Amino acid sequence: MSDLLAPTVSLTHGARMPVLGLGTWPFNDEEAERVVPRAIELGYRLVDTAENYGNERGVGRAVRACGLAREEVFVTTKFNARWHGRELVVQALESSLDRMGLDYVDLLLVHWPNPQQDRYVAACQGLADLLAAGRVRAIGVSNFKPTHLERVLTEAGVIPDVDQVQLSPFTSRPTAREYCTTRGVVVQAWSPLGGGGARVLDDGTVQEVAREAGCTPAQTVLAWVRQLGATAVVKSASPERMRENLDSLEVVLDERQLARLDALDQGESAAADSDEFGH
Repeated sequence: MSDLLAPTVSLTHGARMPVLGLGTWPFNDEEAERVVPRAIELGYRLVDTAENYGNERGVGRAVRACGLAREEVFVTTKFNARWHGRELVVQALESSLDRMGLDYVDLLLVHWPNPQQDRYVAACQGLADLLAAGRVRAIGVSNFKPTHLERVLTEAGVIPDVDQVQLSPFTSRPTAREYCTTRGVVVQAWSPLGGGGARVLDDGTVQEVAREAGCTPAQTVLAWVRQLGATAVVKSASPERMRENLDSLEVVLDERQLARLDALDQGESAAADSDEFGH
C-alpha cells in the first residue's frame, strides 16, 4: 500500500486542493461506491465527480462511509448547461448535495461553457454568490478557453479557483496554462493519460522517457503534468494502477525529458472544442 498523500496547492479563495485526485467517469454508482473507498485507503484525498457522470450518489455514499472526517476528503462536482444562470446555480448545488447526501462540496465547477446559450458568465456569478455564502469552499470552471475566462473576469469580476481542462502531452494547452497562471487560476488536467482514442501511454517517446526515468509511462505523464505546474484527476478502478499513479508524486523528470514530452503537443485541434461541444 502506498503511504503517500498528495501535496496540496493553495487556491485563490483560500482552500487547499490535492494536486492529484481520483476521476470517476465513466463509473456508475455501484462502481464508484466500490472504487472510491479503495482509493481513499491508498491515500487519495480528492474525488472528482459531476452531474453528467451519473454517479454522484455512489461517490457520496463512498465518501460518507470511508471512515475519514468529511473535511479530510476534497470533493469536486460539476453542473450542466441547464443550470447556467445566477439563481439556477443554487439549484444545481442543492441537487448535487441531495444526490450525494453531503452538506457541502469543496469545489463546484461549470462543466462546459456552452457559449451558444451565452449564460456561462451568469453561472459564474452564481458560483461567486455560493462562495460568499459559505456554501462551497472553492469555485471553478471546466473546459473554459482564455476567451471564456476573460469574459468571466471582465464582465462578472469573478476569478475561478480552478480551470479543469483536457491536458496531456498530446494536448498541452500552453496558451490556456499561461493565461491561468498569470491570473491565479489553478489548471487541473482531465484525461492526462489519454482519452478520446488518444494513445498517450503507447507513444514511443513517452515509453523511452519512462525507461530513462525508471518509472512507468503513466507515472512519466503525471510527473510531466505536475512539473508543468498543473494538477490532475485520473480515473482507474485498479488498486495497482491507483497506487502507481499516486507514486508518480515521487518521480522527477529532467529538463531534456520534459522538453521531449512538450514536443508531442498536437495543438488545440487535438482537444475537444468547447466552443462547439458541451452539455
